[in-house]
Amino acid sequence: MELEASRGKPHPWVVVLISLLAVFLGFQLIGLFAGILLISPFYEGTLVEMMEALARPTNDPDMKLYLYCIQGCGAIIGFIVVPYFILQWIGQSYSTLLRSKFHIQPLVLVTFIAVAFMGVNSIFIEWNEKLRLPEFLSGVEDWARAMEDRLKEMTDFLTRFDSFPQFLIAFVVIAILPGIGEEIVFRGIIQRELIRGTNNIHLSIWLAAAIFSGFHFQFYGFVPRMLLGALFGYLYYWSGSLWLAMLAHFVNNGLMVLAMYFYQQGLIDIDIESTEAVSWSGVLFSAVITSILLYLFKTFYDKQPSASSGEQAA
Repeated sequence: MELEASRGKPHPWVVVLISLLAVFLGFQLIGLFAGILLISPFYEGTLVEMMEALARPTNDPDMKLYLYCIQGCGAIIGFIVVPYFILQWIGQSYSTLLRSKFHIQPLVLVTFIAVAFMGVNSIFIEWNEKLRLPEFLSGVEDWARAMEDRLKEMTDFLTRFDSFPQFLIAFVVIAILPGIGEEIVFRGIIQRELIRGTNNIHLSIWLAAAIFSGFHFQFYGFVPRMLLGALFGYLYYWSGSLWLAMLAHFVNNGLMVLAMYFYQQGLIDIDIESTEAVSWSGVLFSAVITSILLYLFKTFYDKQPSASSGEQAA
């Protein structure tokens, strides 16, 4: 495919590839370096000792706050600062990307859609976690399972809250920042550019969702996260409002973190971290409710005078 500018913009596939590389470097490299610089004055020890502790953070509960700071820096730089320059490069800005009319009804619908979809997605969470690859791919499976175990160990460490202030910091880092930043990148930039490059709405939404899921490097959570990404993508496409995709993302992550905290405090009996699906009747009920709410959401925007889909493709 010839890589030429379209409508005065860089080719959409060039934008997608460079955006992913820039975001990855911003999150994993620049954000990490900035986070280390931020926490180093507060660490009681040498820089070498701090780096050794960060390499094995689960051995020291005191490292949790430092990890929150590093992860927060990575999210801000990788998913908010870097996209600002990408948007400038392609002739966009946050003011145009986030421009949206305010309506109460979609806000309520999106909140309940995100909650209802959790029941639907639970069956895919259980299936994906138990997925086994063919024998000839056993090496790949061992690698993926080892990575999954390391990530789970880190996630368990970061979501064991020793105090309410610690929970609040984690809520910002795990729920608020990803809800904003990841939607800017994967829906606001990647999905829009894919639509521009393919002229195929559904392909673009699902491809952006797959990229979004793959970016998390969790094979045994790939499918349910991809489905979430597709849900956010359709909410964005139908409404033209990135704020609503952010809200759905925030509700999903925020409820997870909140449920973990309540469970640890003994306030609820539901272990949200369990990969066991809800009952089939619960899945069916959730699917029906989610479908009705999505229908109401799409119908609401179909009746609006301006076509949101045209705004995204522009």
